[in-house]
Amino acid sequence: MAIKILIVEDEPDIRKTLQYNLAKESYDVATAGSISEAKSLTNQNQPHLIILDLMLPDGSGLDFCRDIKSTEDTKNIPVIILTAKTDEVDRVVGFELGADDYVTKPFSVRELVLRVKAILKRGAVETPSDDSSSHNFGGLELNLEAHQVFIDSKEVVLTALEFRLLKHLLDRRGRVQTRDQLLGDVWGYSSEVTTRTVDTHIKRLREKLGPVGRLYSNHSRCWVSFF
Repeated sequence: MAIKILIVEDEPDIRKTLQYNLAKESYDVATAGSISEAKSLTNQNQPHLIILDLMLPDGSGLDFCRDIKSTEDTKNIPVIILTAKTDEVDRVVGFELGADDYVTKPFSVRELVLRVKAILKRGAVETPSDDSSSHNFGGLELNLEAHQVFIDSKEVVLTALEFRLLKHLLDRRGRVQTRDQLLGDVWGYSSEVTTRTVDTHIKRLREKLGPVGRLYSNHSRCWVSFF
């Protein structure tokens, strides 16, 4: 069965270009020019991944992303936000809502296709952990089965990517992790993909974990976790 991708983009040229290039990779591609059309297509034939523009004629793509990620049947659909907006606030809000990546226009179609492949591959190989016990690191507790994080018994809400990043850093605590290593190990991206998504996620993770999350950054190129 072909992997289904939904492109939600109101600019016809971009929509057609993406549809053509993704179809060449044997994906089953559907397109929508508005949120209402995207909702209808999602309900009719749920996609495996959504490429979502932020500025749409009938509302903000962030609202559609929020709906996708807060609905039980669709919350696990990966979302790549595609937009001309470069404000960090929009990027952070998108990641907070559970978006898997954020691509700024103008963009390389080839690189976007690589990101799509990496995200879909990552989803295909992920399996629930057999270890349901909690792991404690000082005041930080991880429940691998429930994907929950607690600090001093108080839950800290993380997105799926933030949880995966935190677990990866904990598994390698005390070791230097470069941006390229994290992109490969956590995001599944090759060195051909250029993105600042690691920096944004590290920043948000540090803010959420507070004093417990002692993540050290060195010139925004590498990180070491000291839990």
